Order: sequence, then C-alpha cells, then structure tokens
Amino acid sequence: MTALNRRKFLAMLSAATAGTAVAPLGNLYARSHPQGIFNKPTPGLCIANGISQGFGPIVPKLPLNAAELTDTVAGDLSQAHLLELPQNFSYTALSITGQTMGDSSIVPGDPDGMACFMGQNGNYVLVRNHELSRAENKFGNRIGCQPPNGKVYDPFNLPDGQGAGGTSTLIINRQGELVMDYISLGGTIRNCAGGPTPWGSWISCEEDVSTLSTAANTKMHGYNFEVPAMLGQAVDPIPLIDMGRFNHEAVACDPRTGYIYQTEDRGDSLFYRFVPHVRQPRHFGDLQQGGELYAMVIDAQTNAVCDGSSLPVLNAHDSVDTRRNVQSFLGQPLPVKWVKLEDVNPAADTLRFEGQAKGAAIFARGEGMWFSNSDGLVYFVATSGGDIGRGQVWAYNPKQETVTLLVESTDRGVLDNPDNITVGPDGALYLCEDGGGEQFVVGVDEQGNLFPFARNNYNTSEFAGACFSPDGRFMFVNVMSFGATFAIFRNDHRPIKLNAQA
Repeated sequence: MTALNRRKFLAMLSAATAGTAVAPLGNLYARSHPQGIFNKPTPGLCIANGISQGFGPIVPKLPLNAAELTDTVAGDLSQAHLLELPQNFSYTALSITGQTMGDSSIVPGDPDGMACFMGQNGNYVLVRNHELSRAENKFGNRIGCQPPNGKVYDPFNLPDGQGAGGTSTLIINRQGELVMDYISLGGTIRNCAGGPTPWGSWISCEEDVSTLSTAANTKMHGYNFEVPAMLGQAVDPIPLIDMGRFNHEAVACDPRTGYIYQTEDRGDSLFYRFVPHVRQPRHFGDLQQGGELYAMVIDAQTNAVCDGSSLPVLNAHDSVDTRRNVQSFLGQPLPVKWVKLEDVNPAADTLRFEGQAKGAAIFARGEGMWFSNSDGLVYFVATSGGDIGRGQVWAYNPKQETVTLLVESTDRGVLDNPDNITVGPDGALYLCEDGGGEQFVVGVDEQGNLFPFARNNYNTSEFAGACFSPDGRFMFVNVMSFGATFAIFRNDHRPIKLNAQA
C-alpha cells in the first residue's frame, strides 16, 4: 500500500468536510437510540456510512518534550514530527525503548496493549504490555522484562541478561509527564494485549503457546497473568490456568457480572467467556480461584434483514474459511448461546478445536477488545475479518445475548487491519491499525462514521494500546517500533469528546 493510497483517507475527510457523500463501510450503530441498542437495518435496504470531520484535519506536530529526545535508540528525535494530530491537540513522548527506568531496569521494546488507572495524588498509572519473544533483539538489547526483585514466571534457559516479555508500569502526572516507571511482570512470552479489571489490575495475555519441548522454556506458556496497577514492583506471576491455554490476545471484564471475555489471535479463533468461581470478584487474587470457560455460538437459523441471505455455517467436512461474506448482516443483532469447554489446559494448541466441534462461532484473528461502561457492550475486533480480509468490529450485548457486526472494511485505504480498540469518554470507538504502509488511529463517531485521529508520521510501525485516562483528558497510545508511549491531550485540557470542540 503506497502512501498515496493511504492518503485517500485524508482526501475523504476533506470531501466529508465539503459535504461530499462517501460510503466506505457498512451500517454501524446509533448510540442515540433511546434504548441504547443498535438500530436494525431497514428490510431490503443495506445502508452505508462514511467519513466524518472528527476533530478536523490532522497535521504533523513535534512532541512538547522534543528537547528531551536528543539521544534515543532511534537517534536524535528532537526535530522529528513523530505524530500527526488534529490542530488543537498536543502530545508528549514517554518511556522510550532503551531508556533507564525508575527501578534501574531498561525500558523493554515492543510496547503493546495497555490500560490506565487513577493513581495517588491525581497521577495516572499505565500498565503496559511488551510483545517480546525469548531473547528478542531490540536495538541490540535482549534483556526484555527482567524485574529487579527476581519474580519471573519462567526464568528460561537463556544466557545471563536475556529474557522475554511481560509488563511495565508508568506513573504519569496531570501534565502528561513521566514520574516513574518499573517492570511489573516478567518471565512471560509475547504479551500482546489484555484488559483492565474493575478492581484496579491489568490482565496480561500471552500470545504464545510454546511448551516444555521448546528450547529455553522451563514452563508451559499460553496463559493470562494478573498485574495490580499499584503494586510498585513486579508481581509474583501466577498463571490463570482456568481461563484457558491458547493464543491469547485481549480480555474485557463486565463489572456487573464479573464475567471475563477473551479473544484469540488465530485465523480460526473463538470468542470466550470465563465465569469465575468467585462470584462478583472484587480483589486481586480472586481469579486465581478458577472458574469455567465457554465459547460463543451464533444462532445459524438467522437470515439477513438486509437481503434475506443466510448466515454462513461451517460443516464438519468443510475447511475453515473465516472470510465468508457476512456483510449483509451489518448492524443486525444475532442471537448467541454458549458451550462449555472441558479441556481448558490442553497439551497442544487445541482448545479452539473443541469449541469448533461444539458449534462455536469462528472469527478471523480476534484481537483488540474493550468493555464500554456507557452502554454495557463488549467491543472486539477481528483483524483479518471481512470479505477482503481487512478487518471487522463486533459488539457483544451481554444483556440481550446478541452479537452484532458493526463495521467491515471494504477499502484498506480507509481502514487497514484494525487491532487494539478502546472506547472514548463520549462513547466513540478508537481503532489502532496494524496493516501495511501508513498507520492511523481511526475514530468511529456515534453515527458510525470514521475519522483519522492520529497518524504515525515517523515510520510505518503499528499503533497499539490506545486507552483513555479515567477523567478522559488523555489518550495514551504506543508505537511498537521504535517503542514509545505517547500522551495525547487537547490544548484546552478538556476531555477528549467530539462534542467538546472549541
């Protein structure tokens, strides 16, 4: 994908500003619905949505702390316009790969999924994943996440000074400046995404299912780990085995039930629900008491309101094909049920096969996920979903037991393989792209129209870990390589809401 083609998105934005109609994507949700649920498409009519102004055109900007970036792993960045943002936004660059952390560790590379919590004295606390393999070389550094207190899940059979993935924790002040950072989880592999809990912890997910037969491993992998946001040091890592051993991606916790939903980064992935034994878990450690694991089944006896087509169904003799066309179901809630999984800790990467045999729905690379407190929906992304394989966004409604395809990319120049997802303070969705060429953070407004919010102006590395501060004043987001966390905020310091523009 050339830069010229990716610039099509910005050209569409200009057209939308001028009043020209464009329709790159299918029908999305309407949050203005009095019951807060999705509007059903008009029978026989497939409605399309387009591009909105968002916060206005995005332009290249220097970070406010540019003078501090003269010596980084990527060289002198003091004159580099790292991001493009709307005109009335600014940002700072924080905790860059290779810098020395507050606990004397080295900032690990490949920052990925992340969440923000309120800390002491009005500070914000970020818990940040690092998607590192064993001894992965990041600018000559193979250290990875090795906490000073020595608490690691797997010490690995590696040369001294070499490690793998985990998490780091950042303390950020009200001005978006780094106060402190430290390693908070070590000895895990490829910590891709995860999700926050209502009781102030982060669940970090391993996107790795390697076994004891793998060179350097001393333990099985493929688990989730809980990291308290306020611990101040690395946690004693305990795998949450009952949540399943598979190629984890993200989680979302429903605070009303304590149920935890999970995605799986596979081409034939499932959507999982974990029901803890501790009813309404409220404390760190409750999840260690175990629970039961289920997979989502979509009712196949459903026809599209749009054109009457049938929902594609896989039969036992079919080869797995997750790119079957379901665009005609855009915006239509589909009834679901759940099947229980028994062998949740399989020796091989077979958990999804048990679910598929029991009729579980298949998604093309389930990745980012976020629970929205404003509408009680669980939003999740199928990064390779859709007829052209460029991504879908789905929403599960726990109260109504339905799942709805919200958006499907039909043009990679507009939306190119969304990965991480988060929900803004006004309910807008924000998608981190992980495609080819230029990479954007793409917003989705309450009418279902898309707009560019940020662009990586430095290289073509993906955005990851987008999340908002609890007061809505900051969006924090990572760029995987060269490996940095950005604090983005409005110049007037108001919450980042589309209806709050000056």
